Amino acid sequence: MRRVERAVVIGGGIGGLTAAVALHRRGARVTVLERADALEPVGAAISLAPNALRGLDVIGLGDDIRALAAWQGDGGLRAPSGRWLSRTDAAAAEERFGGPLVLLHRATLVGHLAARLPSDAVRTAAAAHVVDPGDPGRPARVGTPDGELEADLVVAADGVRSAARRALFPDHPGPVYSGFTTWRVVIPLPGVEFASHETWGRGRIWGTHPLKDGRVYAYAAAVVPAGERAPDDERAELLRLYGDWHDPIPAVLAAARPDDVLRHDVHHIAEPLPAHHRGRVALVGDAAHAMPPTLGQGGNQAVEDAITLAHHAEDLPAYTAARLPRTAAITRRAVGVARLNMATGRFGTVVRDHAIAALSKAAPALFLRSFDDIAGWRPPQRPYASQRTTAGEG
Repeated sequence: MRRVERAVVIGGGIGGLTAAVALHRRGARVTVLERADALEPVGAAISLAPNALRGLDVIGLGDDIRALAAWQGDGGLRAPSGRWLSRTDAAAAEERFGGPLVLLHRATLVGHLAARLPSDAVRTAAAAHVVDPGDPGRPARVGTPDGELEADLVVAADGVRSAARRALFPDHPGPVYSGFTTWRVVIPLPGVEFASHETWGRGRIWGTHPLKDGRVYAYAAAVVPAGERAPDDERAELLRLYGDWHDPIPAVLAAARPDDVLRHDVHHIAEPLPAHHRGRVALVGDAAHAMPPTLGQGGNQAVEDAITLAHHAEDLPAYTAARLPRTAAITRRAVGVARLNMATGRFGTVVRDHAIAALSKAAPALFLRSFDDIAGWRPPQRPYASQRTTAGEG
């Protein structure tokens, strides 16, 4: 494929914007088409692991995001009673993986990414679809409300329900329900001290973590049929499910308002796609490999995709070769973790909790080692646009 001079990105989320910035830094003219009226990402917070932060280094953003890390100290995994099943140390994790785990609001990351694009690069209220994926001899074409755009490269970052994926691979079965729903909330919680934690119950989990700006990010998940909603409001549903769990969960629920709570069913792509590209169109993030959030890697893998795609922008088969095996393996692992932490049987959860507690005492570094191959990812080798950019480009 010839050099990418004109790129169109469908979707203004984390993966799409990261790809747009990376391609812009390589000299491409980039247009981002976002169907929403504003760049207001769905969801509350995102956890960026060292693998994604190394990717952001390529576009000059890694250190800015690392500076937003909230020191979490000792934390870990708990039972609903409050008993610690395993303990983790943020300093030990940072030393092992060569960087911190940064938890920040998705809107903060989106804002940092958008600020590194030209002011006219992002078009909101611009629903888009692939008209023609193109081939080595002709450009791809994208339909918009204002007419068609041609591009040397189209980045399809349009999420788990990706229309671009369906257009490229109409015979693929698409995403499946992961078996559970999630709730998320970001609120101030003054005067409440707690250790960062995730808590596993029977078919339910809860997590509470501090953000750098003083707010608290809490999330929950429960095994329920797809499409269910609370008969009153989602805060009331959380009170029914988690109101008698350990501190600070009751304090979070007391401080939250019904409008603060987001609820979404979880879906993932169980059958990997045959490729992450077709013609001149490349799929990024959830459009390519939606996965359960149980490893905290959905957004991280989207960043990896974007940086790798920019590196292989003129060789999309190389992009697929670099990304499909890795993302398929991480998706399988995330599904496996979901079976473990969302287990519903009484006997099974008792065995699970005892095994975790025993392993934590006998081999405390085991949990960190299990994450080595994920957090240890390195971006493709040079040349990088970031090595050639002049001062003042963000």
